[in-house]
Amino acid sequence: MEQMRFKPRPFVKPVKFKCKFCLDCCKGRHVYLTLNDIKRLIDAGYDPQDFLTISIEDGKIRFVLSVREWDLGCVFQDPETGLCKVHPHRPLICRIYPFMVSKKPLGIKGEKKFEINGKSFWLYYDENCPGINDEDGDTITPEEILKLGIKFEEELEATDLDGFLKILRS
Repeated sequence: MEQMRFKPRPFVKPVKFKCKFCLDCCKGRHVYLTLNDIKRLIDAGYDPQDFLTISIEDGKIRFVLSVREWDLGCVFQDPETGLCKVHPHRPLICRIYPFMVSKKPLGIKGEKKFEINGKSFWLYYDENCPGINDEDGDTITPEEILKLGIKFEEELEATDLDGFLKILRS
């Protein structure tokens, strides 16, 4: 089966969403972790050696969620059931998906600019996600996703090696 990839559709009004455990969002993704994500997972009893990879991007250290080598699936995703083993503690970026917050428009018909504190954002959702527009789903608003996206951006910017070391020492 071919992997589906993010097919952006402008997110300008509330949509219903319910995860179908299709597993696509849990495979082959580069999931950045913030210090709060790392602390939440450690506090839940997980060892960072089991879930964390460190990378350097543009001279900045980034903490990335590890993947299984055999299928590039998230180390916390059960490959048989599709269930997330850390769902209540999952990273912030996982809480946002299948939605996306962008600082630039993608040039897709129907886009809408959202402005907060002098900053512009464009919101999208993954048209390929089978949980989008599910009648039994929760109603998700653009404002909710924008708030989470801004929180993720702020937390990611504040994530550094010193903060990571403080978490490990506490």
